[in-house]
Amino acid sequence: MRAVDGRVPGRRGLATRARLLEQTRELLYTTSYRDLKVVDIARGAGTSPATFYQYFPDAESALWALADELVGEGRERLTRPVRDGSWNGRAAYDTCERIAASFLEFWDEHRALLAVIDLAATEGDVRFREIRLQLLMSFTDALAEEVRVQRDAGRLPADLDPTATASVLVAMLAQVSGHRYGIERHGTTGPELQRALARLLYSGVTGRKPPG
Repeated sequence: MRAVDGRVPGRRGLATRARLLEQTRELLYTTSYRDLKVVDIARGAGTSPATFYQYFPDAESALWALADELVGEGRERLTRPVRDGSWNGRAAYDTCERIAASFLEFWDEHRALLAVIDLAATEGDVRFREIRLQLLMSFTDALAEEVRVQRDAGRLPADLDPTATASVLVAMLAQVSGHRYGIERHGTTGPELQRALARLLYSGVTGRKPPG
């Protein structure tokens, strides 16, 4: 990791950079990403615009740094339950519960930044489309591999496409996680949403009826 001038930041420099990124993240809850201003980020981080420019050439670059960090974190957190969980018997449903919980928690923790990524991608910004793709690609690949295993074992239709199936399930997880508070205003709860996601995921991957 290098500063704008090419130098490698020391411990204090890394701490300053982290504060600037955290303030950028916080501003996304109250400010459109198009209206992010260097002076506001620097002020909130307790430093100056001149210091900000030592680490980022502009506010958009700070946003991109946040998005890059998000992809790295998301790949690991979202994929781990698929990779490490058991898909045998009742344990498969427990794995689906953990997957649903990890999506809901991840989207809740990064709600503002993920909303920016989704909005910009929907508006046609190819850079943000790539970020969204990279965020979910590892998870989709891992889930598709498990669907393939279940299909080859005869538990799913022989003509079922694992990648298409995994992609549909991933879209469900991401969309529900991104809109959970709007859904909850209709009378459901977070635990019920998690249970519904887990049951649909379980049926989609294993071809079996969820446990009661």
